[in-house]
Amino acid sequence: MVTKDAALYAIIEPVVSAMGFELWGLDYLAQGKHSKLTVYIDSDNGISVDDCAEVSRQISGVMDVEDPISGNYHLEVSSPGMDRPLYTLDHFSRYRGHVVQLRLRTAFDGRRKFQGQLAGVDGDEVLLRIDSEEYCFPIESIDQARVVPQFDD
Repeated sequence: MVTKDAALYAIIEPVVSAMGFELWGLDYLAQGKHSKLTVYIDSDNGISVDDCAEVSRQISGVMDVEDPISGNYHLEVSSPGMDRPLYTLDHFSRYRGHVVQLRLRTAFDGRRKFQGQLAGVDGDEVLLRIDSEEYCFPIESIDQARVVPQFDD
């Protein structure tokens, strides 16, 4: 986790947990006046629009006091959805057997994007099965990962 994201996580996670939700993850995109902080919350009972609005109000209050982001930014609170991003080894373990897309920080075998079946986790490596081959990617090498929703015909 990038240092800025880790600092934001440390501020936001207690707020989300106290409200009975899981902080699934967050993405901070610094772009001057158009900076954006997206916070993903989850729950066994699902996430409603009202849940997002209430969590957003609570996070806004804490962020105003802590002030970890200089300048203006847009706060968005959302469910991770069906195409949920995966951030931690626990996330990768939970979604074993699902199809995922990975984007690496640097190219491996001449490419950065991979899609395949999540075969699990081994230590700090994510195992991805593509056709008949299995690839091991250290979690630090993964820039972005998402579950690819599968729909039955």
